[in-house]
Amino acid sequence: MAKLSPAATDRARTLALAFGGLAVFWVLGLPLPFLFGPMTACLIAALAGVRLKGMGQVSVGARTILGVAVGASITPALIGQLPQMAISVALVPIYVVVIAAIGVPFFRKVYGFDWPTSWYAAMPGGLQDMVIFGQEAGADVRALSLIHATRVLIIVTIAPAILVYGFGQTLDIPIGQPAAELPLAELALMVAAALVGWKGGERIGLFGASILGPMIVTAILSLSDLIHVRPPAEAILLAQFLIGIGIGVGYVGVTWHELRRDVAAGLLFVLILAALAAIFTEIVVLAGLAGPVEGFLSFAPGGQAEMTVLAIVAGADLGFIVVHHLTRILFVITGAPIAARIFGVTAKPRGDPDA
Repeated sequence: MAKLSPAATDRARTLALAFGGLAVFWVLGLPLPFLFGPMTACLIAALAGVRLKGMGQVSVGARTILGVAVGASITPALIGQLPQMAISVALVPIYVVVIAAIGVPFFRKVYGFDWPTSWYAAMPGGLQDMVIFGQEAGADVRALSLIHATRVLIIVTIAPAILVYGFGQTLDIPIGQPAAELPLAELALMVAAALVGWKGGERIGLFGASILGPMIVTAILSLSDLIHVRPPAEAILLAQFLIGIGIGVGYVGVTWHELRRDVAAGLLFVLILAALAAIFTEIVVLAGLAGPVEGFLSFAPGGQAEMTVLAIVAGADLGFIVVHHLTRILFVITGAPIAARIFGVTAKPRGDPDA
């Protein structure tokens, strides 16, 4: 019998732990078992030094499911509502600038990171994008990965509790119809939209291609009256499962030094982000621009995939929330590198006292 490679063995171990975590959360009746079960099990194992490995392209492919779900929510009715969102969407760039103005000095002066690391650690963009930009600028890639992973982990963990205890949400809204109940033609179109959008987006260099590519293609099909439903419940649960694994595995190999500095810095920064998110949420809610749940999820600085999952299970206005997160991500992706060049954010030679 052929022996498994080390990578395959690590992946098998990771899957076993993830399914174990899912089973525990399911039996205990805990919220979002497909997301939090794998995430918790893999996180604990990673911190304990267990060898784990993510699911690679399978996990990336699972994100296309959420891209399709978002695209299906972009309907003619949503397009008609865009003018009503203009004021709250206009607050998003201000929100990002305030985060950067507080975050960059926080990482530089409080924790002593170099300028490139401080700059991209403070930016509330996608983990992969900020790590790539930071690497090009000479930042500490490992520190960036841990800081952003901690941001996503804490927000994904706390946000459901806020939704339940702060806003009275139950998080048991049906996430979609079973696959057996959906029209085969629409299922086929969603699969095609996922693959064409993902791979087509990668070919043209689209940032976040696994989510944004399928979202764009599915939105076109939705606006063309060809798609009227979200992906099946089974697919969205699979996406939750793989996202949970990805968050937990992000801490593989973490050292005590990294826990004390990088992870602690990320944790404290999340508290700053939470305060800023609360302020902007209050502004849009008091101004009558959004409901409390939509306002909260629109300004919660988590990952786009994770916020999409929470919006679905909370039964919130997915289209409204996604417009705001897309604005945030687009503003950060385009603005952060340009501003970094303007302000001369580059790594300094080792030994420089101000490096």
